[in-house]
Formats: sequence, structure tokens, C-alpha cells
Amino acid sequence: MAVTCGSCGQSSADDARFCSGCGKRLDPTADAPTEVLSPVGATEIPPYSGAAELVVTSGHRSGTRFELAGDRVTVGRHPDSDVFLDDITVSRRHVILELGPAGHILRDVGSLNGTYVNGNRTDGEVTLRGGDELQVGKFKLLYLVSSVGL
Repeated sequence: MAVTCGSCGQSSADDARFCSGCGKRLDPTADAPTEVLSPVGATEIPPYSGAAELVVTSGHRSGTRFELAGDRVTVGRHPDSDVFLDDITVSRRHVILELGPAGHILRDVGSLNGTYVNGNRTDGEVTLRGGDELQVGKFKLLYLVSSVGL
């Protein structure tokens, strides 16, 4: 079966993507413009549900996911840490994440190498936002939140 080009009338094989005569794309839906959709309903941000996780993106545990369950989550090299990162660059008690009204609040608890959020060393407390990148020792972690739960 052949496909006929709408521009020049040339016949091409049925699996051809472009016309063999003029070079135009044979699938007209591929060049269809994208429609802009208007928002439906309220445009306000849904209330924070507390459902969040850390995903290791760099380090020997790359790909590991840690659900941030509870009002307080500890991160460190101590085996009792909620997020256990076993590397000498991570302090035993490195970071505490506490659930606040707008998300998790990160607090470095005196780590030797410091804690970085989006490449900036933290001083005091930082309220995390979805998509923030944390660096704890040599580990890089992505902070992900969900308004519907994990």
C-alpha cells in the first residue's frame, strides 16, 4: 500500500515518514500545533499533605528512596538514623527534618562537612520545597513532595 503526498502527489511506501519527492512530512498530525489549555477550577496550591521522600541521586546508594514518615526524620551515619547514609563524609547525626506547615524544615545538627541545599551551604533552618537538591557528605538527595500521598 502506498501513501500519497498531499503537497506534490508523489507516491511513497506506507511506512515512509517523509515524501520521497518533496521531503515533506507525510503524517500531518505530527506537525499539528499544541493547544493551550485554560486551567480548570481553583488555581490555589493544595495544602501540604506531609507526603515526601528523599531519593539518592549521587553516591553508592543511588536510586534508593526514603519515605519521610513522621514529624521528625533523622539523617546520618548512625545506624539508628531514619535515613542511614553509611559513608565517612556523613556525620553520625547530620541532619534533622521536621514537618512544618509548609513542608519539611531541614536543620543541620553540627555536621563536620556541612549540609547544602541547591548548592548553598545551610546556616540554621531551611524550609524545603519539592525538587530541592540536598547534599549530605558525598550523597546528593532529591526532595520530592506529593499533594496526594506516596
